[in-house]
Amino acid sequence: MTLIETTDKPAPASDISLIPEQVAALRTSFESGKTRPLAWRRGQLQALDQLVSEGSGELLEALKQDLRKPALEAWSADVGFVKQEVRLTLKKLAKWTRPERVATPIHLRPAKSRIVREPLGVVLIIAPWNYPVQLLLGPLVGAIAAGNCAVLKPSEVAAHTSGVLAKLVRRYLDPECFAVFEGGVPETQAILAERFDHVFYTGNGSVAREVMTAAARFLTPVTLELGGKSPCIIDRDVDLEVAARRIAWGKFMNAGQTCIAPDYVLVHRERENDLIEALRRTLREFYGEDPGRSQDFARIPNVRHHRRLAALLKDGDVAVGGQTDEADGYIAPTVLRNPKPDSPLMTDEIFGPILPVLAVDDVAAAIEYVNQRPKPLALYLFSNDAKAEEQVLSGTSSGGVCVNSTLFHIANPELPFGGVGPSGMGAYHGRATFELFSHHKSVLTRGTRFDPKLMYPPYTKLKAALLKRLA
Repeated sequence: MTLIETTDKPAPASDISLIPEQVAALRTSFESGKTRPLAWRRGQLQALDQLVSEGSGELLEALKQDLRKPALEAWSADVGFVKQEVRLTLKKLAKWTRPERVATPIHLRPAKSRIVREPLGVVLIIAPWNYPVQLLLGPLVGAIAAGNCAVLKPSEVAAHTSGVLAKLVRRYLDPECFAVFEGGVPETQAILAERFDHVFYTGNGSVAREVMTAAARFLTPVTLELGGKSPCIIDRDVDLEVAARRIAWGKFMNAGQTCIAPDYVLVHRERENDLIEALRRTLREFYGEDPGRSQDFARIPNVRHHRRLAALLKDGDVAVGGQTDEADGYIAPTVLRNPKPDSPLMTDEIFGPILPVLAVDDVAAAIEYVNQRPKPLALYLFSNDAKAEEQVLSGTSSGGVCVNSTLFHIANPELPFGGVGPSGMGAYHGRATFELFSHHKSVLTRGTRFDPKLMYPPYTKLKAALLKRLA
C-alpha cells in the first residue's frame, strides 16, 4: 500500500513494533466487557470533556503553532465543537442505548421484537490536519458512547497538535481502552495492517482508496469523510452585502482549509460585478488592507500545499488578493474571475483561500453546472425565492445544504453530517455518531405457553391458505 506523503516537516512517530501488541491489548479489554456498562461510558465522556476543558490552553497554542489559527476560530471549530458533542451525548446517552421496541407481524406471535445497540469492538479513527482536534475527538465521542475501544491516529502535518493530543488522551482516558499512535505513512501503514471492527477516516479521496483497500482485507466497514468542490449558488434577488459576508467567512476561515468551504461561486450574471465588489469590501473589513498582517487569518501548513495553491492563481484573473509568501505559508484571501474550466482550479478541490467566481444566466444554469460534476460534500444557495430553493434542493445531490448561509449545517448536532458518492460515505455528529459505532442487533423473543402448529409439517392446504391470508 502506498499512502501519500502529507508533510515536509519532521513528523512525530510511534514505535511501529509495538502497534500489534497494543491493538491486541485493546481487544482484550473490549472482550472483558469493561466498556459495556453505561457508568464506564459516562465516566470516559466526562473525562473527555475534562480533557478539552483543562487542556484547551495547550491545544489552542498547538493549533496556533501548526496553522496560525486565530484563537476564536480554534476554540469554536475545534475545542468548543467537541465539548458540544460531549454535552449532547451525556444528556441523551440513556435514551440512545435503551432497547427499541418494534412491531411483530401477527403470524409470528406470540412474540416481542426489539433492536439492541451493542458496541462494535475496537475501532480506528484517522484524523486530518485542518481541524485536528475536532476531527479526532469528535468521532471518539460516539465511539465511547457506543461502548467501543479505539485507536486514534492524529495527523502528522499538525505535529504540535498531534503531540498535545497524544499526551492528553493518555493522561485523561482509560489507557486499557484507548491508544494514540503518532506518525506518518509508515505508522499509518502499520496500523492499517491490523484488524479493526470499524475504520473512520477523514481526508482526501486518494488516501481513502488506500484505507478501503486495507479494510477490505478484513471485510471491515469504513466511514469516509472526504471533500469535493462545494458550490455556492447566488440568485439575482439576494442582499449581496449579507451574502458576501457569509460566503467570505465560510470560505476564508482557516485559510480556506475546510472540507465544506465554498469552493466556487455561481452567481447570476447581472450580479457578478456587484458580488466581487461586495467581497472586496468584506475582506477589507475582515482582515484590513493587508491580510498578511492580520491576526485573524490562518496559514498554509507546509511548502507542498503552498506551492500547489500558488500554482492555481494562474488559472483565472485575480479580482481581489493574489499575494503569496511561501516562507510565511501565506496565500492572500483571493477572488478569481474567468476561471479556466478544465484547469486544476475547477477540477480539483481547492482547499485554500482562493475563490473562483463564475457568471451564469439563472438558477437552472447553475443546477446544470453542478450536476455535470461529482456530487459535492456541501452546497450553498443564496436566494429569497422559495421556488428557486425547492428547485435547487430537488434538482441537485450533495452531502448537506445551507440556504442563505455557509458551514452552519455542520454545527447542529441534530443533523447528520456526511458525503454522498465521491464526497464520502456514512454520516455522523450527535446521535448519528453513536449509531455509526453501534451494531443494531435484532432480537425476537417468543413465549412457550402457547405454540400454534400452523408453521409445522405436515403442510396442509388449510395451513397454506391461513398463512397466505396472514401474510
